Amino acid sequence: MQTFWQKMSENLIAVFRRRLSGVDALPQLAVLGLLSGLITGGVILLFRLAIEWPLEYFLPGTGSESFESLSLITRALLPLAGAVGLGIMLHRLATHDRKVGIVHVMERLNYHQGYISLRSAVVQFVCGVTTVVTGQSAGREGPAVHLGAAFSSLMGQWMRLPNNSIRTLVACGCAAAISASFNTPISGVLFAMEVVMMEYTIAAFTPIILAAVSAAIVLQAVYGSEPAFSVPALTMNSLLEIPWILVIAVIIGIAAALFIQLVDTMGRFHHHPVMLRVAGAGLLMVPFAVFVPETMGIGYDTVNATINGQLGFWLLLTAALAKLLITALTIGLGMPSGVIGPTLFTGATLGGALGLVGAHIAPDTASSVGFYAMLGMGAMMGAVLQAPLAALMAVMELTRNPNIILPAMLIITTASLVTSEAFGKKSLFLTILKSQGLSYQSSPVIQALRRVSVGAIMDRNILRTERHLTPDEARKVLKAEPKWLIVEGSNGPTALLPAVDLARFLEDTDALVREGDTEPPESIDLMDIPANRRDVAPVQYQATLEEALQAFDASNAEALYVQRQVAPMIQRIYGVVLKSDIENYYQYRRS
Repeated sequence: MQTFWQKMSENLIAVFRRRLSGVDALPQLAVLGLLSGLITGGVILLFRLAIEWPLEYFLPGTGSESFESLSLITRALLPLAGAVGLGIMLHRLATHDRKVGIVHVMERLNYHQGYISLRSAVVQFVCGVTTVVTGQSAGREGPAVHLGAAFSSLMGQWMRLPNNSIRTLVACGCAAAISASFNTPISGVLFAMEVVMMEYTIAAFTPIILAAVSAAIVLQAVYGSEPAFSVPALTMNSLLEIPWILVIAVIIGIAAALFIQLVDTMGRFHHHPVMLRVAGAGLLMVPFAVFVPETMGIGYDTVNATINGQLGFWLLLTAALAKLLITALTIGLGMPSGVIGPTLFTGATLGGALGLVGAHIAPDTASSVGFYAMLGMGAMMGAVLQAPLAALMAVMELTRNPNIILPAMLIITTASLVTSEAFGKKSLFLTILKSQGLSYQSSPVIQALRRVSVGAIMDRNILRTERHLTPDEARKVLKAEPKWLIVEGSNGPTALLPAVDLARFLEDTDALVREGDTEPPESIDLMDIPANRRDVAPVQYQATLEEALQAFDASNAEALYVQRQVAPMIQRIYGVVLKSDIENYYQYRRS
């Protein structure tokens, strides 16, 4: 009975994987999206608690962000000691193990089909907690995205799913992480597709939405349904404010371009030892921690105070400039900090400061400081990440106020255009990838090939056979009516032979024997008979069509046999793929 249930479960899993190979496996992807959201929600919950518990216990005052209440000496030593500790830890790791954050997720998607290791997730967890707890200018959203993507990827790897579905799982993890961090499911979905995947697909929307919703539910069960910031009712008092909103958009667009440029410039020091760079970043943080303690940690207490109009102009302006400068310098040097939180902090404080200027110029028509702070948050996020739609939905979900849509659309798109067109800046993550000598392929052709696994188009009508056969063995092989024969050699498959060519050879040989022109052969050499043989190379069952094309280019083979390891040292062959199959599939899907 146990064997029966084992076989049934194995068959169901095999069918599940086979369905996931194509682009139309919506029910299966929906199940994976739900699982991804629940797992990510639990991981992000642990991550937040790991940050908040020690800070609530050790920091004076109330809450987990009251770094301003620490003494001057403590504020100076805490980030320096934390940076030195991080530098020592990173120094002991291999170079590939030091990579963390959203940039690493994008790299793994582009070059490794979304495969992220458990070791990488553990390093990110430790680095993410340490940077915030020791008062670095850091956010928790970037590390959260890495953690969500990593554990979703690990789930897919454990289930041995095709690579196209692992890519979707990574997007689910990213969306779930943003959703859980801010309690903003829609902006989580748009962030995953606009910033990380850089593509919109109908098939991916459903699982990503389910992941974002389920992760939000997990966090709401612990933290409640309120958004990350306490936002009062906001509205634009007069259309006369639009010119000033455009001025603010230009200023924030310039600030975003400066931020990206500083990160890029500091990235040129990456050839120096990581311990020196991270310790240097901690040393740079010391004067900021002493004189502008608002820059320490995540800083959402300052953002909330800004939105509620509790801070003055000079404090807002100083905090905005200091946060922009120290975050860009430290991240550029290699501090494993999240960037989304500091971006929101800078946008809120700079927007609030400029809102106070507008109130001074036109006190009768100006809207509240909180209104401009929220617009500044959206504009800075949209410009730095070059993700206007995700930024707009973040503002919408955080305010829960439709009255802010029009001015938010205006300021976010204008600031993004200033950064990208006036200053020629790409998104911060693409800029960092470029500085590392990496690129991010997002052409429609590449995206289409990544969505499908070889399992969806391979020809399963195959039969493996030895090179040398007797005529009776050859006829027995043909009775199975295969389309292709995979000829085995001493070191595995060596050629792909159309079965019809073997059938034709047998017919011709039989005709010659009947006419008395030849004797029946004792053995048939499949590598010697007249046939349209093709050189072969292996490709894994999980591979996408993009990986299959890369295998064709690397091996110069004419066909690929699709295999998967079913036991140690045992590879099972499931089908064959020709380059023409990939081309025909792509042309068919386009038409």
